[in-house]
Amino acid sequence: MKTRILSGLLMAPLLIIVYLGGKTLLFACLVMGVLGCREFFGGYRSMGVFPSSLTAYFAAAALYGVNLSGGGLEWYMAWLCASVFACLLYMFNVSARKPEDGAATLMGIMYVILFSFHVTLIEQTEGRSALVWLVFLTAFGTDIMAYFTGRAIGRHKLCPGISPKKTVEGAVGGLIGSVALCGAFGHFFAGDVLVHCLVIGAAGGVCSQLGDLTASVFKRRMGIKDYGSLIPGHGGILDRFDSVLFTAPMIYYYIALAMG
Repeated sequence: MKTRILSGLLMAPLLIIVYLGGKTLLFACLVMGVLGCREFFGGYRSMGVFPSSLTAYFAAAALYGVNLSGGGLEWYMAWLCASVFACLLYMFNVSARKPEDGAATLMGIMYVILFSFHVTLIEQTEGRSALVWLVFLTAFGTDIMAYFTGRAIGRHKLCPGISPKKTVEGAVGGLIGSVALCGAFGHFFAGDVLVHCLVIGAAGGVCSQLGDLTASVFKRRMGIKDYGSLIPGHGGILDRFDSVLFTAPMIYYYIALAMG
């Protein structure tokens, strides 16, 4: 527990990156996507599936290149099609590759690289860039509150087949924590969209925990405890940011579709 808390405090300066925003945040998201994808593929290799890291790295570079060049929807769709094509072509070496290898490569590109890219998209949304903070308030706020609530009063198992330590009480505590943090942010920094912040907090609290459980499903099937060991007490990049992978797309599309 002490290691977990200390590691969390050591990560606090990373919030400076969110404050700086712009190219700094964009580059950080690219690094997070690439490192996270590397860890994700490592899990696949432990179960005899061999995705193409090179394909994923090129896909990440191309995605952020489209963004930096100001490409529109057509360019993003072209990137999506090219990524799928590349993963399918990876299987052409039939003597060495299996369909699972191509499918795992595509999963890494979509799940880790594309989902994390939405943090950048939120920060670039005109008039709503400050709402990028909600991504981390929901993800980390839910995780922290769920952890301590579960340790204090957790009695009923949430998903014992996926993550035996998670409890219903912890999940409720995490959801309340997410709503409270997002509500406080809206009250002090975005009063004109306070109601939206509360809605995002509620939806984000659910998505955050679904993201965490999804990562646990992968790890359980891969036969690994953590994706990496970069962060003491937390595991790898993907272990720490698995919730962000779900909250970022949800918040971006909520802003785009519900807030205009």
